[in-house]
Amino acid sequence: MQDIEDILPDADWRDRYQGEMVTTEPSSLDVSRLLLDHPPTWIRSLMALRNRVVALFGLRTVEMVAGTSAGGFPVLSSTPQRTVLGFDDRHLDFRIVVDLEEKGSRQMVSITTIVRRKNLFGRLYLFVVGPFHRRIVPATMRPFCANVRPVSIGSERVNRPA
Repeated sequence: MQDIEDILPDADWRDRYQGEMVTTEPSSLDVSRLLLDHPPTWIRSLMALRNRVVALFGLRTVEMVAGTSAGGFPVLSSTPQRTVLGFDDRHLDFRIVVDLEEKGSRQMVSITTIVRRKNLFGRLYLFVVGPFHRRIVPATMRPFCANVRPVSIGSERVNRPA
């Protein structure tokens, strides 16, 4: 499996959350769709607001629909153990990596967000959305996962600041 660092070269921001699936799923793509296609209502509302605001700046919006995506995020690659979603925009490139791992009778899921900020607007954007992101990811996982928590990525601290 590809190292996290190689998924988005020169990324300058990342975080990871992990939890234990309450019911097992056959693949990382199934988990991606379960988590991202069914966000809590308050997250749907925030995403709709985000889409309206970023459209004013000519940035890409995220449509919360199923299909060749999960939660509106395009699927870039997928194996049973790992699905990579995301897209590149003028201000930043991002990836959402959903890893699925069997640990005995438990099925662990890790959600890693990786960002490469391209300019000052990308830095400002992440500064503004960072606090929401740190609440959205665990809230998206909790209906389907137990013991959701931030975890480190290699030697990095947990939840690098925006």
